[in-house]
Amino acid sequence: MDTKQLGFSDLHLTSIGLGTWAIGGGDWDYGWGPQDDVRSLEAIDQALELGINWIDTAPAYGLGHSEEVVGQAISGRRDEVILATKCGLVWDDGAHSTYGRLTAESVRQEAEDSLERLGVDVIDLYQIHWPDPEEQIEEAWATIAELIGEGKVRYGGVSNFNVAQLKRIQPIHPVASLQPPYNMLERDIEDRLLPYCAENDIGVVAYSPMQSGMLTGKYDREAIAAMADEDWRKDSMHFTEPELSANLALVEGLRPIAQRNGKTLPQLAIAWVLERPEVTAAIVGARTAEQIEETAAAGTWDLSEADLQDIKALVEQREKRLVGA
Repeated sequence: MDTKQLGFSDLHLTSIGLGTWAIGGGDWDYGWGPQDDVRSLEAIDQALELGINWIDTAPAYGLGHSEEVVGQAISGRRDEVILATKCGLVWDDGAHSTYGRLTAESVRQEAEDSLERLGVDVIDLYQIHWPDPEEQIEEAWATIAELIGEGKVRYGGVSNFNVAQLKRIQPIHPVASLQPPYNMLERDIEDRLLPYCAENDIGVVAYSPMQSGMLTGKYDREAIAAMADEDWRKDSMHFTEPELSANLALVEGLRPIAQRNGKTLPQLAIAWVLERPEVTAAIVGARTAEQIEETAAAGTWDLSEADLQDIKALVEQREKRLVGA
């Protein structure tokens, strides 16, 4: 699989990275429903066998469980994996929901906890998960800089930051990467964030390229209604009206494009994200080995100009439907 340098760092990421949000399980406020750890371990093993060289996780995913599963999966294989995890979303003992906290004490403790759960001595990419509370982002970033100096973290990155927030922390320590949502339904980063990252040598690892499954073609109204009660997507704006009808129409329009290329809709959605030159790589979630085997193939697919123009027209049609909704 192709690799690309992450910003100014010496990390070279495969175009596809394994996202582990869903394998954390469903017992928290943003869970995806029940998940079998055996299937999770199989998915991680398959990703590594396919040549994927990085895994993205976070303490919040399953309230520590995702990191524990990742740690179990990479035991004895540390030299094969670039590990990215996060800080800033915490929870109280016995609780099932998270909240933002970015104090120096909290960030340092979270890093220590992540190192223990992952079973490693150093985190390759340590990211602020959300800029919340916003007034604490400088304090958190300064702490990550300290952790880098201590050798516990190699590079620091941020997730869900805007340009103004990046400018606030850049003077403290260089930002190696930004992790924003990016897909056909969420394109806000195109106007300012992507150009800023390109100008400042900040790598971009896009998350939700398939918009949490909406762009896979696997979810019609019936499938959404049948989702587990714990699945956070049941209340997502992308899976509910007034957006749902426009999104389903877009998916149906995309099917012929995937079919004429002998590809699947998930592969099409991921390949589209990777066409942006500013994007270093895409985080692709998987709950089974079969899922990552399918989506990994998108990492080497270059869309034609005709495909890109057809997709552009469909995306514009969706936006017009939403304006008229």
